[in-house]
Amino acid sequence: MTMPGRVLIVGTGLVGTSVALALRAKGAEVFLSDFDPAVARLAADLGAGVVAPDLRDAKGVADVAVLAMPPAYVGQELLAAQDCAVADVYTDVASVKVLPVAQARELGCDLETYVPAHPLAGRERQGPAAARADLFLGRTWALCPLPETSPGAVAAVTALAVACGAVPVTTDPETHDRWVALVSHAPHLVAAAMAARLAPSAVPGDALKLAGQGLRDVTRIAAGDTELWTQILSANAGPVAEVVAAVAEDLAAAARALALGAGGSGGVAGPGGVAELLDQGQAGVARIPGKHGGQPRNFRLVQVVMADRPGELARLFNAAGAAGVNIEDIRLEHSPGLPVGVAELSIRPDQAGALLDAMEAGGWPVRR
Repeated sequence: MTMPGRVLIVGTGLVGTSVALALRAKGAEVFLSDFDPAVARLAADLGAGVVAPDLRDAKGVADVAVLAMPPAYVGQELLAAQDCAVADVYTDVASVKVLPVAQARELGCDLETYVPAHPLAGRERQGPAAARADLFLGRTWALCPLPETSPGAVAAVTALAVACGAVPVTTDPETHDRWVALVSHAPHLVAAAMAARLAPSAVPGDALKLAGQGLRDVTRIAAGDTELWTQILSANAGPVAEVVAAVAEDLAAAARALALGAGGSGGVAGPGGVAELLDQGQAGVARIPGKHGGQPRNFRLVQVVMADRPGELARLFNAAGAAGVNIEDIRLEHSPGLPVGVAELSIRPDQAGALLDAMEAGGWPVRR
């Protein structure tokens, strides 16, 4: 599987620039284009490639053209790029697939050279300055080839995804949109609904002094760009509405059970009560794939109290490495008003003793 040697990125936001950086790191020649030339120049200054000539003058500039823009614009950009014959193969990275495919068909695009795709990776921040070459490392890259798509086009886009460090998964546009509604789009709305409860009109500022890591975990993705997410949710409205309605029903049932409990009538622990929902939630979390998309694994959690000062985290990692312990995951929790925090390290259970010994030897307070 040979990586495309020349790639054109049309749209140099977070995802487009991250694709460019990943491919540049593998030696590909990358050309950059954006409707805002200043954004393309910024991506070029970051080392993502060189600014491409006007697409009308860019015939044959690339083996693969990557269209990195919101779903509603993919069809028209695909038609424009194909009319200029800028590449042999075309793909996109929009987070919704049914809408771009329908537009491409309606516009009469060449579907033989088009591979609808979606790398399932992102950040709360937007723009080329937020891009990272390792954004796709170990992440799923959905490929949704059409009946008309040629095997050669699929092979080229698959090689591109692999070169970015991703794990290609093949599906169809309808199935893709249904599942991303569950695992990506509806969770963003749920996070936004919870974060909306923190508005000044709803809660005084003093209450947020009690905020812990749980609130931050639940609301983190709500910081995403409103315009972008409005476009995404609108493009996948039907499947998202179904998931949100089901979540709303579960929360409404929990609210009724809690109201019964508050009134002394029970309902919290009984069938259909809050405890049942909590159990179902635990079972759902256990099904989420583990690191690099593998099977979920049970890790041992080791909590280490750390001083909030430069170099402390590096010293912690160095000590773990010297002890031969691989840190599978880490979460930091800060202590409000205090110059300390807690690093919660996820490790294999059989390595817990070695890590605890190393932490104690390094002077960190740990709990056995």
